[in-house]
Amino acid sequence: MTAKRVLISGAGVAGPACAFWLRERGFEVTVVERAPALREAGYKVDVRGAATEVLRRMGLLEAAQAADTGMRQITYVRGNGKPIAALPADLLMGRRGDDVEIMRWDLSRILHDATADGVEYVFGDAIAKIADGPEGVDVAFERGAPRRFDYVIGADGLHSATRRMVLGETPLSHLGAYISIFSTPNLLGIEREEVMYFRPGRLVFAYAMDPDQDARVGLAFAAPSPDLARGDVAAQKRLVREAFEGQGWKVDEFLAAMDDASDFYFDSMSQVELPSWSRGRVALLGDAAHCPAPASGQGTSLALVGAYLLGKHLGEPDGLAAYERTMRPYVEKNMAFGKKMAKDMVPGGRLAIAFRSYGMRTLKYHPRKEQVIDKILAPMHEAANAVEL
Repeated sequence: MTAKRVLISGAGVAGPACAFWLRERGFEVTVVERAPALREAGYKVDVRGAATEVLRRMGLLEAAQAADTGMRQITYVRGNGKPIAALPADLLMGRRGDDVEIMRWDLSRILHDATADGVEYVFGDAIAKIADGPEGVDVAFERGAPRRFDYVIGADGLHSATRRMVLGETPLSHLGAYISIFSTPNLLGIEREEVMYFRPGRLVFAYAMDPDQDARVGLAFAAPSPDLARGDVAAQKRLVREAFEGQGWKVDEFLAAMDDASDFYFDSMSQVELPSWSRGRVALLGDAAHCPAPASGQGTSLALVGAYLLGKHLGEPDGLAAYERTMRPYVEKNMAFGKKMAKDMVPGGRLAIAFRSYGMRTLKYHPRKEQVIDKILAPMHEAANAVEL
């Protein structure tokens, strides 16, 4: 019997993870990626709960743990740079047990290296057209020759081209904020520390693993419009500058470094909510199917779990429906958590900031601070484990 041929669009996290499981089942897998090589830009991501079990079943949990950021402390500062409070990072971010915090490109590299033998990777190309028919899916590429596959999987992110080709334009659910992340010189000289600074309607954060390495700076701000400067990098930088100029602390220095950053990222805090994640022989995976928004901290975990379940069921008579039946309750819990965190991430006014600062300052001395944090983050832990593998 001829092996089933599968095309996956996207070589980030979801795509290579799904390729791993499909290869294990004997599929012939091709992964196409628009970028000329694995992307080295990005930010730190969390792998929690059920997703750590997926990495364990892949035999990759130890590799991910070895690449853990090792963040030790989160510090809240005033506009003059003086600390309000400093707390252990694992405590405040709710990492427990085998949970991992890892740079996105490190996880992508681990997954790619684990699948490079037996999976065809095509960089510098992308799907141009999909025609789903009774004998398979005919795919035209932007550069390569057309090919036929038994299945196509869109793992190409929040603004998935695969989703658009199959389902048409699907509006995103905008959560009222935008975020920009980019590299800057380590102006703070921090090491395995994240520093946070709040202003009304704005959040600034910076972190670094080594004082001699670049830091990553994040700037999040409230904005009601669901489509600000999509695809126009110069306009995006103007929006960030207008939102943050003169806000105190090191913000203007970060903005001055923004234009030289080779990894500038800007996007909306948005979710993808679809009634179905497949049509015919084409399925969606990860953010392309159900982005929970960066504020949730759960996008990577959803990608890994979804890759496991789709890789497990693809090709079965009821395979795509089984993938969705198992995955959707898990997704819905994480979507709800993402909506909550998007509201909390960007404080509304000075009173909200003062209340948060007081809470952080006093939490350090609370005799049961672990229990307090666990109670606050209980919805996250519930969401991270709300699936049977």
